[in-house]
Amino acid sequence: MKATEVPEIAGAYLFEPTPYADERGFFCRTFDADVVRSVGLDPDAFVQDSVSRSVRGVLRGLHLRSGAGEAKLVRCSYGRIFDVVVDLRTDSPTYRNRAFFELSGETQLTLYIPAGCAHGFQALTETADTSYRIDRPHDPAEDVTIAFDDPELAIPWPLPVTSMSQRDLEAPRLAKVLQNMES
Repeated sequence: MKATEVPEIAGAYLFEPTPYADERGFFCRTFDADVVRSVGLDPDAFVQDSVSRSVRGVLRGLHLRSGAGEAKLVRCSYGRIFDVVVDLRTDSPTYRNRAFFELSGETQLTLYIPAGCAHGFQALTETADTSYRIDRPHDPAEDVTIAFDDPELAIPWPLPVTSMSQRDLEAPRLAKVLQNMES
């Protein structure tokens, strides 16, 4: 497994495993504490694992947490997703930068997203399972959502949206979210 910095988002990393494939399928290590530690992250900081299943066209996000934020490792364990990260850390050299990734069950790439970055994704296959490893317990009172179609972000979602949560549909634009976070 190797770790590569994401140039568009300071402190973000892609962890690329080496799947071993044969006639049975494949095997690969999806988390390695030593590799995580090698880029300055604490592998013991992650306290919750979650998984979501989405169907083609489903869009989830853009989400982040207020307060101390939430760092996470994201991996598509089955299918394919179009994954988006937006840096909203005002003290970051990559503030307001966006980065796009295709994560898939085939590659098993894992994306590390630092606290203070918004995250969202769209399922590209009939079924897409997305796994999350987060660094603090989820508190719904700290949930922040940004409009997926905010023209300021101009995210090139690859498919028409087939479904999303009511919360995501009603999300405010980035300018309003930033204004609320400053107050």
